[in-house]
Amino acid sequence: MPPPERLGETDDLELNPTGDSAPDSVIVSIRDVTRVYRAGAETVHALRGITLDVHRGEYLSIMGPSGSGKSTLFNMIGGLDMPTDGTVTIQGVRLAELSRREQARLRNRCIGYIFQTYNLIPVMTALQNVALPILLGGTGLRESNEKAAELLDAVGLGDRLHHRPEELSGGQQQRVAIARSFANDPGIILADEPTGNLDTRTGEEIIDRLSRLSQDRGITIISATHDHKMLSVSDRVVTISDGAIAKIENRDDLHIEVGSIATQ
Repeated sequence: MPPPERLGETDDLELNPTGDSAPDSVIVSIRDVTRVYRAGAETVHALRGITLDVHRGEYLSIMGPSGSGKSTLFNMIGGLDMPTDGTVTIQGVRLAELSRREQARLRNRCIGYIFQTYNLIPVMTALQNVALPILLGGTGLRESNEKAAELLDAVGLGDRLHHRPEELSGGQQQRVAIARSFANDPGIILADEPTGNLDTRTGEEIIDRLSRLSQDRGITIISATHDHKMLSVSDRVVTISDGAIAKIENRDDLHIEVGSIATQ
């Protein structure tokens, strides 16, 4: 394991510093992860021994009812929460062995986020919202703005660069969020119910754009979703129930219709 100061500064996060023997195709490795919360006298077992590998370039959807542990697993993958037991490894870096600052650096450089509620900064324009994480990554203002403009053009918002969120529709705001998630060329995009606040037609447009950007750039997409339309572009679907993986299904094993999903 490199010394913390070096790991915090390097962009080379594929050196497999843990020494783990995971295949090169694995970008996220989760091993025997549990998460236990204390609520007064009550003990809540949110995750119960989750083991899962996510492959580079894969489009993975995580499904499960409210309270199943889906959101907890999603947060573990993003380093937003730490396991009670077990390990989460991102691009060969074991998250529990990093300081909070190092974890933040890794998230900035390796992971892009898309939220159901967009999470745009209201006083900033679309261009500024997308350029901000690039600036925080150490790139100069001019280059950051140029890259942000290119990303916004890629999601069809080249003519909305200087509009603030309140001047954009919900679908346009989510496209800004997608552009922002690609800002630092991450290996992984985490999409938390990215179509949850959108109508059917706009949601389909967002899914299509996200899928095409993922394919064009070879980025891994991990989505926590209830939207069956999202499953139509997924390579695998992981179903969580009572804190454990109930099943993992390949796209070809699913029969998807509007409002329903069934195993063939």
